[in-house]
Amino acid sequence: MRADLHTHSIFSDGELIPAELVRRAVALGHDAIAITDHVDMTNVEFVVRNVVKAAELTSDEIQVIPGVEITHVPPSKMDKVIADARRFGAQIVVVHGETVTEPVAKGTDMAAVKNPDVDVLGHPGFITEEEAQIAKDNDVALEITGRGGHNITNGHVVNMARLVGAKMVIDSDTHAPDNLMDEASARKVALGAGMTQSETELAINVTPFDIIRRL
Repeated sequence: MRADLHTHSIFSDGELIPAELVRRAVALGHDAIAITDHVDMTNVEFVVRNVVKAAELTSDEIQVIPGVEITHVPPSKMDKVIADARRFGAQIVVVHGETVTEPVAKGTDMAAVKNPDVDVLGHPGFITEEEAQIAKDNDVALEITGRGGHNITNGHVVNMARLVGAKMVIDSDTHAPDNLMDEASARKVALGAGMTQSETELAINVTPFDIIRRL
């Protein structure tokens, strides 16, 4: 089983049209993939309405889920963009967290975890214990990422999640064809982040599918 809840297509800065992205995921053994292109208040309607069409690619081989990654939105505007994304048809909402490799506005992690309509806080950087606790309380999963650069703080995110009992998922944050991860690669990311075997099993085979089932 493999579900990737954080990928990008040509509707933002990904290299692949949705059909090829999905086909490549099938070839790697995925059971589900969410297409979560970057949005802010200017493009959320355009992106979501187009990514929703990708759900037509769902087949016996894979479930395709339309979503968004809300990216570099000022924390004070976050709730509105989340609501708009849901209104236009996003079924998975990822928020671009405070990665150490980009100048994400301080307060983004907190704004994301406070909103129970967020499914995943992507690459949350040096997330605090308080923020991780709120994520747990609001059932927001913390992402352990396979993406280079963003993965610098994976170990810290695991430690904060473990401290408070927050849920974790392992996503690729795919932008290019070779970014997609099969299950073996996802397990390597988990091992590199210091996750235990039981934490890894939950992050790969349980939590993503729990998120999908509540759609």
